[in-house]
Amino acid sequence: MPFPKKPRKRLTALSVIMAVVLLLYSFQAFSLQISDAERYIAQAQGISYRKAVIKAQRGEILDINGREIAVNREGYNIVFDKAYFDMSKANDLILRLCRLLTESQTKWTDNLPLTEAAPYSFTENATAVSQLKTNLGLAHYATAENCFDEMVQRYELDSYDTATSRLIMGVRYSLQSANFSISNPFTFAEDVSSDIMQKVLEAGMLLDGVTINVVPFREYVDGTLAPHLIGNVGPIYAEEWSKYKGKGYSFDDKVGKSGIEALAEDRLHGVDGEITYKIDAKGKIISKEITKKPIPGKTVVLNLNKTIQTATQLALKHAVDKLKQQEAPSITGAAAVMLDVSSGGVISSANYPSYDLNTFSEDFDKLAADKKGTPLADRAFQGIYPAGSTVKPAVAVAALEEGVYNASEDIFCSQKYKRYADYQPSCMHYHGRTSLNKAISKSCNYFFFELGYRLKLSNINKYFKRFGLGVKTGVEVNDSKGLLVESSENESSGNTLQAAIGQMNAFTPLQLAVYVSTMANEGIRYEARLINKVVSYDMSKTYEIVEPTVAEQFEISKSTIDSVKAGMLSVTVDGTGGATFNNYSIKVGGKTGTAQVAKGADHSVFIAFAPFDKPGVAVAIVLEHGASSRTCSTVAREMLDAYFFAEETTVDLSKPNQVLG
Repeated sequence: MPFPKKPRKRLTALSVIMAVVLLLYSFQAFSLQISDAERYIAQAQGISYRKAVIKAQRGEILDINGREIAVNREGYNIVFDKAYFDMSKANDLILRLCRLLTESQTKWTDNLPLTEAAPYSFTENATAVSQLKTNLGLAHYATAENCFDEMVQRYELDSYDTATSRLIMGVRYSLQSANFSISNPFTFAEDVSSDIMQKVLEAGMLLDGVTINVVPFREYVDGTLAPHLIGNVGPIYAEEWSKYKGKGYSFDDKVGKSGIEALAEDRLHGVDGEITYKIDAKGKIISKEITKKPIPGKTVVLNLNKTIQTATQLALKHAVDKLKQQEAPSITGAAAVMLDVSSGGVISSANYPSYDLNTFSEDFDKLAADKKGTPLADRAFQGIYPAGSTVKPAVAVAALEEGVYNASEDIFCSQKYKRYADYQPSCMHYHGRTSLNKAISKSCNYFFFELGYRLKLSNINKYFKRFGLGVKTGVEVNDSKGLLVESSENESSGNTLQAAIGQMNAFTPLQLAVYVSTMANEGIRYEARLINKVVSYDMSKTYEIVEPTVAEQFEISKSTIDSVKAGMLSVTVDGTGGATFNNYSIKVGGKTGTAQVAKGADHSVFIAFAPFDKPGVAVAIVLEHGASSRTCSTVAREMLDAYFFAEETTVDLSKPNQVLG
């Protein structure tokens, strides 16, 4: 007799349940005996696993020929991981680590603004001291002893002697200041030796919550090479954390703080990986395995040329050293820039005095305190100077194009200019009958006073802006706009005449290089550019190619440009720059300038482009209180020597599987 339907259904359901249970038991048995066997055997043998972060390689920075500027090396950081860090045991753990590092004379993080030895007093960092009192809830008049006693109580250090208390509280306070949490691990020590790394890992359970991170450390092949442009990296500050947190950064990451390092941060930053250490019952490392590969950042290739950059820096140093010993002992600094005429690429940009990126952190206080030399200042991109007579070719173009002057007209220089009753400036020399070529070559002020009078300030300014003077250059890093006195409020006799000879406005050396490049390009002005391309870390792919960008293109008649450029050639043949260039194997168009300043010796300025017939590069040099135009043009010659005659080495940057965009 058949079973009723309901009992049959129950029997079927029970059979399914039993089958599932048996399957689960089978899977568990399989896991125990096969798939997880290694893990369980390891546990039985006292084997443990510890994971550490592998910091992704930061993308490198290369010069135009693929030569290294900013690179990476591998190192180890000791890091506190809040997820496993027992704060009730923090003092003993910190003491154990401090003693370990003391043996090897390794420094650790101690941001407490108290001296390290008794009798304890505040350090000279007033801001840090004020913050300490605030963090401890003490009045502004609290003494160092008050702060010390408060931390002894707060961090439960009563059982330790005074010296040990100071040791521990330095780290405890640093933990507090860094907002130590699961999302904000704390770097106790950076770049420790492999021996220290091994000892920390072997300590195992004695150092719960302490991990070793494999970290790439930034190094500069030559830290003195264009430090103002390359920039530096540093820790993420508390006020910056919200900016980086959402981008996948760790609190202990290093980020770009200035220059290309900061500008290209999104390209240079990589994605961290993970390494797993297998450790036996005695705490010895049995093996290690990369369980998550780090993804390195992209590499940035600059337009900068290391050979020419080095030559530019040396030329500036030699010039300043020479002038200090001879005719201009008051010289305070110098800057020079070379641009690629066909693209606006920055081939070199140098400042003197300067500094070394590899010792920047240690030297910072000294560098910042140097108010006379101001080595931290980027004179080339941000320093503004009266351009002196170097603006005269631009004024000549304006006069010819606006129709207030004809190139066949001679102007008689009687030395003193008497067009205005209230302002009658003088030329440096009596030039007599003066052509345009002679006026540029011999730098006749009288001639350009007259052109200024005919043009008026509004037209002078119009052409200055077209040439890139008094406007941003478009370069990726911060640069100064310069100073261009607006004509609407200053259309007076004195202002107009002074502007015509480069004495009223002030421009950066970079702007002067853009200006002379635009002259060489006959009216095409490119934005200045540092970055040439962005490639993968292994250089197998190209992600971005930075094409030249035309900032402005204005028409200059052929007769005008030929006349003005001929005058600039005369400068280097038999004019004010002839002593430096009259026997040079390459024709150069140039213009010297001497800019008067309120205090100290005059600034010396020089601009040039070469070769004259087919311009490839443009240069601009300023010697701050340098007085000597000949020394300034000598710097230009040394830069051109490096460009035209120095032997170059090139790294192969060919990119298969090219990816653009």
